[in-house]
Amino acid sequence: MATIDTTKPNLDPTLNERKAFDETKAGVKGLVDAGINKIPSFFHHQPDKYQKSNNTNHAIPVIDLADIHQGTVDRIKEACETWGFFQIVNHGIPLSVLEELKEGVKRFYEMDAQVKKGLYTRDQDRSFIYNSNFDIYSSPALNWRDTFMCYLAPDTPNPQDFPIACRDILLEYGKQMVNLGTLLFELLSQALGLNPNHLKDMDCAEGLLALCHYYPRCPEPELTMGTTKHSDNDFLTVLLQDHIGGLQVLHQEKWIDVKPVPGALIVNVGDLLQLITNDKFKSVEHRVLANRVGPRISVACFFSTGVRSSSKLYGPMEELLSEENPPKYRETTVAEYVAYFNAKGLDGTSALTHYRI
Repeated sequence: MATIDTTKPNLDPTLNERKAFDETKAGVKGLVDAGINKIPSFFHHQPDKYQKSNNTNHAIPVIDLADIHQGTVDRIKEACETWGFFQIVNHGIPLSVLEELKEGVKRFYEMDAQVKKGLYTRDQDRSFIYNSNFDIYSSPALNWRDTFMCYLAPDTPNPQDFPIACRDILLEYGKQMVNLGTLLFELLSQALGLNPNHLKDMDCAEGLLALCHYYPRCPEPELTMGTTKHSDNDFLTVLLQDHIGGLQVLHQEKWIDVKPVPGALIVNVGDLLQLITNDKFKSVEHRVLANRVGPRISVACFFSTGVRSSSKLYGPMEELLSEENPPKYRETTVAEYVAYFNAKGLDGTSALTHYRI
């Protein structure tokens, strides 16, 4: 995690303002609660070069998991190769659980401010990490959101580490998500023409961490972003978003809205899955717009061991390589990849290029 290096000259004129914002321990929600109507300059983003698509025919695929057959596998394969994203319905997680999770996350962020400040930290060794902008001291501009992160697997979390506002539902959702992840990795393995257990046996489904985002309403949404353009530093992400929307996927150099579908979950390929499939499956850049309406709640579950130590090396899978398709990436561990991604911050570039041969 990026920290302030006091030995270097201060090249960022907003550094002291960022530090002051961080030290409030109140996050973006604290700014909104204070009644600001102009956002601080360190939230101002440069305009993006890509246009928004007005073509309503463009929409990420919605795949029904109620009746899984070869056609389902084929649709997942096509989605991973062309979009890097798809939505799933009839995925087995009850609607009541999804609704309670969104409520639980909202309850946490709307807790008494003083109680919440006691949980604000940048200590990566904690089981529950709540702060605003993990890359606060390295990103070109901050994002209009607050986040808490918690590990749900492989180690069973200690319930006492989680705030009571969302404790039970996080633990329940973690169990449900581990089961769904097992199914998704089986389908992805088959989509690659491999044994259904192939990706699971590589431990791609072993780790699970949840990033629970809170995007407050923004008085000047045109000047900032909810989340900067990025791809994910994991194998696979499963996202629950609420009805507000704002998520956009970069497809054929156009931003496509991912419209909320009631009861659906969004699945996207992560960088590490692109790396081990040697570019067969695409980890696609996406972003979240800031909005005058809020708060927007989303929960992203990352199948990854994160920065937790493991010496296992990942490189392009031999089963997918040939003389015509030699390896395009060097090997890395998950922890090394995630540490590089975090130090770089959300600067709009892909961490994968650092690992290309």
